[in-house]
Amino acid sequence: MNTAYHILLVDDDTDLLQLLSMRLKAAGYTVRTAQNGKEALALIPVVRPHLVITDLRMDGMDGLTLFKFLQQSNPALPVIILTAHGTIPDAVEAAHQGVFRFLTKPFDSKILLEHIAQALKLSSNSNDREDKSEKEKWRAAIITRSPSMEELLSQSKLVAESEANVFIHGDSGTGKELLAQAIHLASPRGNKAFVPVNCSAIPETLFESELFGHVKGSFTGALKDHRGLFQSANLGTLFLDEIGDLPLTLQTKLLRVLQERKIRPVGSTTAVDIDVRIISATHVNLEDRLKKGLFREDLYYRLNVVNLEIPTLSQRREDISLLAKYFLNILIAKNRKNISGFAPEALELLVHANFPGNVRQLFNVVEQCVALSLTPIIPATLVQKALRDKPVEILPFNEARQRFERDYLIQILQITGGNVAQAARLAQRNRTDFYKLLERHNLTPASFKTTDEEK
Repeated sequence: MNTAYHILLVDDDTDLLQLLSMRLKAAGYTVRTAQNGKEALALIPVVRPHLVITDLRMDGMDGLTLFKFLQQSNPALPVIILTAHGTIPDAVEAAHQGVFRFLTKPFDSKILLEHIAQALKLSSNSNDREDKSEKEKWRAAIITRSPSMEELLSQSKLVAESEANVFIHGDSGTGKELLAQAIHLASPRGNKAFVPVNCSAIPETLFESELFGHVKGSFTGALKDHRGLFQSANLGTLFLDEIGDLPLTLQTKLLRVLQERKIRPVGSTTAVDIDVRIISATHVNLEDRLKKGLFREDLYYRLNVVNLEIPTLSQRREDISLLAKYFLNILIAKNRKNISGFAPEALELLVHANFPGNVRQLFNVVEQCVALSLTPIIPATLVQKALRDKPVEILPFNEARQRFERDYLIQILQITGGNVAQAARLAQRNRTDFYKLLERHNLTPASFKTTDEEK
């Protein structure tokens, strides 16, 4: 049966939606339906489909527009577009934008099922008949229920199957090494060595020796031959963490190795071939360093073939309670403490807290709570003490919307210098509605006019 595959159908024709849903369910698929593009976008994080099949012509948001939104948030998700208004230009545009298939109604159900089977083979979310726990081993160390993290892992799984160098950007404590190791485990090199290197921790004078090795007698203290980290990672993956902190002189040496796929140990006259997959990471903005001349452009593009961005913990708050309980269980076992969980108020503090140190900081907070707790339930007071900062203010929906509206209006008036006609056009509202919005928030356009205009 195909029930492990989830398909999202989108069509404003309810009769066709029902008929197609019945056909796919009969073929063994799990099916969810949406009657328009907006409804489909709302369902994506909930359903996490392996495939989307959508009508082209729909009120409000057509199939291509829906596809563009999906491509931004979930580029690995295949999309099949159906239409009764099929034309060659439509098909060409759809294909150019990356739509998996474009089928004209009426279509042969057998052909549609064939296309579905092909799309599911390519879907990064696909479930084969293999045991799921076995299949998910590569990502077992990453604990999440966040849609943004799940999408990142979907992209990582696709990237892992290639030989492309991967660049991971993320704040300190977000888990860059965990993601790099997951990519390694999901790759054909997964049964070979994964060698992590903290580039900022290697002294410049020892960089060549540590990475490329040395021969006996090549310098004072070289009492025997030494295999470098590149050779240790041969046929596997070398993870270059904090690559952004690498001095320019060392960047040049690293670039030469990546270009030639050879290393020359210090003191040796013989080059050694290497076969290594490179994954690099940093918490700094390399593009800023490029502009300042602190990072080589050719090395940047050599490393940054595929770019993956890890969200901060504050951007995946749905994971905070999950991670806190996971860490708690680990620490309880390690410290043999008689603790059964967090008080509800304590969990609420964690979910609302600032975490500039991200997942690493959350672990430290939980560890401190476990160490100091004298009761089976960790109280809110202990969590507050461990956090040492004020929780993030989560506003009621109406208040948050009003604040956003006011900030948006202020920004757009600043951009236009208080020109209401221009501001209304940018906001895509008529002038009457726009004036009502300004009045609602007590904003006066004249106060945003520039000095030149006032003259």
